[in-house]
Amino acid sequence: MTAVLGGCGLGGGSGDVTLRLVAADYGDSAANSSKKYWDGLVKEYESKHPDVKVEVSVYSWNDVDRKVKEMVDAGKQPDMAQIGAYADYADKDLLYTADDLLSITAQADLASQLATAGQVKGVQYGMPFAASTRLLFYNKTLFKRAGLTPPKTWSELASDARVLKQQGVKYPYALPLGPEEAQAETMQWLLSGGGGYTDAVGTYGIDSAQNVDTFDWLKDDLVDKGLTGPVPPGKLNRAAAFSAFADGDVGMLNGHPSLMKIAAKKGVKFGMVPMPGPDGASKNAMGVADWMMAFKKNGHAEQVGDFLDFVYSTKNVLAFSREYDLLPVTTSASEAMSSDKRDADLKPFLDQLPLSELYPVGNTSWAQVAAAVKKNIGKAVAPSGSPEATLAQLQSTASLAESAQ
Repeated sequence: MTAVLGGCGLGGGSGDVTLRLVAADYGDSAANSSKKYWDGLVKEYESKHPDVKVEVSVYSWNDVDRKVKEMVDAGKQPDMAQIGAYADYADKDLLYTADDLLSITAQADLASQLATAGQVKGVQYGMPFAASTRLLFYNKTLFKRAGLTPPKTWSELASDARVLKQQGVKYPYALPLGPEEAQAETMQWLLSGGGGYTDAVGTYGIDSAQNVDTFDWLKDDLVDKGLTGPVPPGKLNRAAAFSAFADGDVGMLNGHPSLMKIAAKKGVKFGMVPMPGPDGASKNAMGVADWMMAFKKNGHAEQVGDFLDFVYSTKNVLAFSREYDLLPVTTSASEAMSSDKRDADLKPFLDQLPLSELYPVGNTSWAQVAAAVKKNIGKAVAPSGSPEATLAQLQSTASLAESAQ
């Protein structure tokens, strides 16, 4: 059978298939671009499957979701996309289910809470590709100089921040609620306060009493007391906060595994602890996953499934996770990483994964809600801001977005 994808002719003879994959770049330079990872993986796969050719296009995170949307809108879907969200495409019946593609062994190996997060209405379309959790990072040098111990409660965090401010630390606690990734910092605080974006059955509850209490505390006890640094939280982006931490200007902030490498490169000595809560360490960690999906338009379910079984092999999942300081999305790779000394730095994050809660990515409205959070949540802690009013506005946006689906 000869097939043509999006106008691209296929080489080889009868029976040859070309699969096209669009993927995100997790590297921070040409030296560790995801293109190198995929080039090596594809070369190995094609050597064992001469009848299948895999073409991978790698784009930055700033562009990859838009690129895939443009391809879909033009009717030129790739066979696979490894991007940030899948629910919109599943809702439009454009995707294969995981059952259509993966072997029983490969599907069973996916971490259960990540696989569940890949479902829409109880059917899995999104296959987790990369995961991370968040911990509270603190600057060991600044803490030692101030005679502090890492906080376990919100009140201890505020107390530590006050001392750090007195010591002249620029950002006692860095609170990045700027548009780059405000939805993550917000969710981590909501979870630590016993709330979240949604309730137990997945209904939005952004303006719940717990969430309002959390942001009241943030505004009253951290921001209004000048403990979050010279840049207003609504204008501070994550990348800038991470950079300031690496420069030694931040006492505490929430971070994911890549911050370890950024800080270590600059010689910053740091520690990591679970996110504090009102009465002790938070019972819920925040998890983030990126997704692999396969479009139905071009067919090739059998070849796509076979390739993805290879992608999700323990060896390949471990290689990707180690290259980019991310957490494995399969049980077998997680177990291998947990018992390997070279992965000791990632173990605290790995330990958080079973406790983690992810964004409500199965809601097709989530992309719209996340965009509204990025744009507006900083207003909740602004000098003239009202947490209650801001969260109520976001809840209204979420309800409208959900009812429009």
